[in-house]
Amino acid sequence: MVLIYGSTKLINLENLIGLSLFNSKLKCIIYQFKKMAKITLKGNPVNTYGNLPSAGTKAPGFRLVKSDLGELTLEELRGKKVILDISPSLDTSVCATAIRKFNELAAGRNDTVVLAITKDLPFAHGRFCSTEGITNVITLSGFRNSSFGKDYGIEVIDGSFTGLYARSIVVIDEEGIIRYTELVPEIAQEPDYDSALAAL
Repeated sequence: MVLIYGSTKLINLENLIGLSLFNSKLKCIIYQFKKMAKITLKGNPVNTYGNLPSAGTKAPGFRLVKSDLGELTLEELRGKKVILDISPSLDTSVCATAIRKFNELAAGRNDTVVLAITKDLPFAHGRFCSTEGITNVITLSGFRNSSFGKDYGIEVIDGSFTGLYARSIVVIDEEGIIRYTELVPEIAQEPDYDSALAAL
């Protein structure tokens, strides 16, 4: 199955082979094809926009919003190791658990920055960190950035979580190179913390 860019309609590849792009009745242009990742949400299959970038490649840059409404870019963190803890929302128990865990694991690691990234508004991030005593994780919101989920291939494109981010981990080294990724196969499960830390 493939996805026509700009459409949510899935079609069989076999049917696509005979499709003429020069047909005068064709209303859409196929810009590109992306291999979607398949995950589950409480056992129900869902798809993401693409795949996580490969280890060994340069991490896509981004500009996301902090809880104080200021912005943070990946380039500003050059020289630090960075963990991207990407999840659907802090209002889910698994996401909250993951941030608490990374908050503990990041304590004392002066060379490492942990970023918790969701589509939640910055105000919700601020309330969560204040309530939970989160001091070693920087929360970032993608509500202003429509490209982050696509650049990292983690935007959910169908099911009840459409438009949110799939649970995933990306570890980036001091030079901006990706050293480890995990797309959690079941959104309701926690990520592999030990493997992420081992990649630092």
